[in-house]
Amino acid sequence: MKHLILIPILAFAACKEETIAIPDPVPLTQEALSYFCQMNISEHGGPKGQIHLAGMEQPIFFAQVRDLIAYVKSPERDAPIKVVYVSDMGVAPSWDQPGIGNWIVADTAVFVVGAGVAGGMGAPEIVPFADATAAEAFIATYGGEAVTFGSIPDDAALGPVDLEQPLETPA
Repeated sequence: MKHLILIPILAFAACKEETIAIPDPVPLTQEALSYFCQMNISEHGGPKGQIHLAGMEQPIFFAQVRDLIAYVKSPERDAPIKVVYVSDMGVAPSWDQPGIGNWIVADTAVFVVGAGVAGGMGAPEIVPFADATAAEAFIATYGGEAVTFGSIPDDAALGPVDLEQPLETPA
């Protein structure tokens, strides 16, 4: 009889979900360096990103959301991703000053792809917004289309960059 009672208890314990603490976003500082190029992020305009990895205390930062998406889509990463944050460009002071604390979880953002705007490193940018209305206003001015984080096309982040293509820098 003791064995019959123990089986349901073990089954219940196995079903219990393990919760993982999601770290808060880290404010952008003057010392933050971009993961790929190790350049100072504050010297470059456009939206930024940060990724928190398992086993690492500090996030890795990206000077351009396009680079962040390339990292996420890469099969080779330093560790499992806990959470991804991006700048909310709907509340950013300007393109040149995207904000230091207006981070949103990437899974909840609306992204504009194909707008023909230059990100912080000069490549075509993928622009995040917390609000779909702000994304649509951006599209009305700069073009592109609104997509979710999970549906950003690979070629928007991993495709070659046409250096002859003129790109705008939003006001």
